[in-house]
Amino acid sequence: MANIEVASPIDGTKFIVGTTASPEEIESALTKAESAYKTWRRSSNEDRAKLVLALADELIKRKDDLAKALTRGIGRPASQADETPRFRAVTQSQIEALEGIGDETYTSAGETRRFTRRGAQGVHLSIGPWNYPVGMLPWLIVTPILAGNTVILKHAAQTAEVGRIVREAFEAIEGPEGVLQVLELSHDQVDQIIKSERLKGVNFIGSVSGGLAIHRSAAGTLTHVHLELGGKDPAYVRADADLDTAIAEIADGCFSNAGQSCCSVERIYLHADIARDFITRFKDEMKKYRVGNPNEEGTTVGPVVKRSAADYIRLQIEDAVAKGANAYAQPGLDLSSVRDKSCYVEPTLLTGVDNSMLVMKEETFGPLACVQVVASDAEAIELMNDNQYGLTAGIWTQDTNAGLELVDQLEAGTVFINRCDHADLYLPWGGQKMSGLGRGNGREGLLGVMDVKSFHIRTID
Repeated sequence: MANIEVASPIDGTKFIVGTTASPEEIESALTKAESAYKTWRRSSNEDRAKLVLALADELIKRKDDLAKALTRGIGRPASQADETPRFRAVTQSQIEALEGIGDETYTSAGETRRFTRRGAQGVHLSIGPWNYPVGMLPWLIVTPILAGNTVILKHAAQTAEVGRIVREAFEAIEGPEGVLQVLELSHDQVDQIIKSERLKGVNFIGSVSGGLAIHRSAAGTLTHVHLELGGKDPAYVRADADLDTAIAEIADGCFSNAGQSCCSVERIYLHADIARDFITRFKDEMKKYRVGNPNEEGTTVGPVVKRSAADYIRLQIEDAVAKGANAYAQPGLDLSSVRDKSCYVEPTLLTGVDNSMLVMKEETFGPLACVQVVASDAEAIELMNDNQYGLTAGIWTQDTNAGLELVDQLEAGTVFINRCDHADLYLPWGGQKMSGLGRGNGREGLLGVMDVKSFHIRTID
């Protein structure tokens, strides 16, 4: 066992959020999960729905503790830190999706009856992200539990406090032993658990490097692996777009949560006819986004999660400027009271970029808006697809038919018209290319954590 120590990005203060599990604790958790699965898989949809809704409501009761843990762990402004409404909303939508999954009948003739029925898989290990540590949890714990699986949750070290509160909430509602457990694990321990072949599924939301490590660990085990990874999500603003809406919502897609969303807008392509006007007005819109101490009034953008992350963002800006880009930064608030300012990055607009620059190729995960001007729809589509990632992509236009034809050409798991940086409550969620494997959320998310059994029934008189 070892202490899990993290530094708050607010001021560099280090604090211990827990200890890694002992071998005995890991063995006990796996044994309990395996035992609980034998009965939980036979539970009714109603009992499963009742359990996850009770958990959602208990987390709402603890929203202040969760918000404080979130702000301290990742630096999001306190006024934006309550994610429990999202947890409950997704939970309710997944219950509705489950209600739509039933037996599927196939052609039957004479003495033979054919149908399929969905059922649970087994024990799942779910690994949570730090950037939306409560809001993304339904896809990691609610969905597999609704499907009849049992879940061991490992939260990101930066937000391990959130995992602890989830454990306390589940105990408070007297959830069935072994159905949901929370362990604090090192990377090596995660690797060992996956390789033990005692899991039927691993659900991971996080970085590409983390997802690839999970995939390697599962090689040869026949474990279902679901990976929601990074993005370099583009937006294209056509000449006919409603600029008021596009500017406001793309700016929010770039700078909300300090740009630390897998579906943040990281590349903006502007048709030449509206480029100058867009950029001028976008700079005015940036005045709404002021980086500062997340515990102080007036802050709309907090620090990024770690100094290494901030340094990488600054490296991308320096690389782009060195290659000819122009940078405009929105001045931040007074940080004189902050002891360690290394994680603070001012919201920045880069113009004159191109796809040869690091900032247009690699995920940023920070408050940057990068603009490239294009001459046509065809050029925009080509540049939008010219990237290893494919999570989301959006096109802004008042011609919905033309927009639909264009988004259908985009290589991404979710495509938008006149929207961005949005994970729908009902649609499946996941990426193409290096942005992931499998789908979470919605009916597809449930099907991904269920096995299908075929029934062939022959009647003999």
